[in-house]
Amino acid sequence: MPDNSNELLGKTVLVHVELPSEENREDLEELKRLVESAGGEACETFICRREAPDPSSFIGSGKVFEVASSVKACDANTVVFNSKLSPAQERNLEKAFGVRVMDRIALILLIFAQRARTYEGKLQVELAQLQYEQARLVRGWTHLERQKGGFGLRGGPGETQIELDRRALRERIAMIKKDLEIVARRREQNRNLRKRNSINVVSFVGYTNAGKSTLFNRLCGSDVYAADQLFATLDPTLRTVNLKTVGKTVFADTVGFIRHLPHDLVAAFRSTLEETAQADLLLHIVDASDPRKEDNIKAVDEVLKQVGAAKVKTLIVYNKSDLVPDSPHDTVFDERGIPKRVYVSAKTGFGLDELLESAAKILCDNLCSFEVVLLPSDGKLRALLYGASAVKSERYDDEGHVHLSVALPAVECSRIDKQSQGALSRTCVEEKLPWLFDEFDFDMVE
Repeated sequence: MPDNSNELLGKTVLVHVELPSEENREDLEELKRLVESAGGEACETFICRREAPDPSSFIGSGKVFEVASSVKACDANTVVFNSKLSPAQERNLEKAFGVRVMDRIALILLIFAQRARTYEGKLQVELAQLQYEQARLVRGWTHLERQKGGFGLRGGPGETQIELDRRALRERIAMIKKDLEIVARRREQNRNLRKRNSINVVSFVGYTNAGKSTLFNRLCGSDVYAADQLFATLDPTLRTVNLKTVGKTVFADTVGFIRHLPHDLVAAFRSTLEETAQADLLLHIVDASDPRKEDNIKAVDEVLKQVGAAKVKTLIVYNKSDLVPDSPHDTVFDERGIPKRVYVSAKTGFGLDELLESAAKILCDNLCSFEVVLLPSDGKLRALLYGASAVKSERYDDEGHVHLSVALPAVECSRIDKQSQGALSRTCVEEKLPWLFDEFDFDMVE
């Protein structure tokens, strides 16, 4: 497959078809922004209503003639449909228009190809593109003679070439999957290392262009590329931040989601998106100024379900609150007093302290809090607890014993107990906590 990562759309005609089916309704304004993100310039837009797509051309012969005339008048290079086209429809439309025809899925794949920077990202995008093009491979050889069935009929080279290309395509897909498995194992090793070190992971998720990367840069002092465009960044970025009462925490910036994200793309990016499923907390970034923010939240939740991250604790972060008149300022808590919604502005810095405090509070909710009483000979355990940033307060009694108030995850309890040869469970004064050390097998995490 040719490399089209640097390909630009040029002058583009947009076709938006309104269908009764709710799942086929797409946002025209979003399509325009996608075209701009791919380097295209929308020169004309056609909007039509249909009860059902035409099997051969999706929009019917009358509209095909109108669009073809516009393509010629505008000297357009591309026609983009805001719906999914079948391979036959795409082939028929290209023949009628004389230019390249793309559906919404192909457009998103093109943008991803343009944005991918890391080795893993490029592999993931190429895999999604190849899987998408498998059914469309035939259109590349329509200029060649086709074999005909029946006795005594002379065959042509076209069918043989298609089969050769299909075989090459399958081999390339298999090779990419093997390479991605190696990258996925490396990513899993890094995740296990963070678990062994009891480092919390906070993953940024949200609809594309919600301001995730800008907010990520503001909180981490990072320089991840951020721009007012769809899918400005693709490759995940991890940075370490020290949170009050929690200690060392990894913030992970992930790819933005979009309504009806192509299944091939979700499958190809599964190892990357699994970072969200393995996270201790999701910061769901929402563009507070977007009139379709509720629909966008549902679209993101749908993708999170697909990657197994639906049950991860989530904090809704309404970004760009400075663009909303009379926007709320106070953090919203649930009935247990745990933050569930905050309002911030990555641009002005408003609400960022509240955001970090809310994230720390949720992460602390995962901690086990108890007290240990140490003898002077328990210096190693005391060092391990301080090294894990688990000590909240310390006091001495009249007998010279050290009373430490600690809070740390169950995984860390097990790890420290093993490293101290059972000293943590021995010195713990809470009767209800020792089961953590016996029942929670830290080796299972490794």
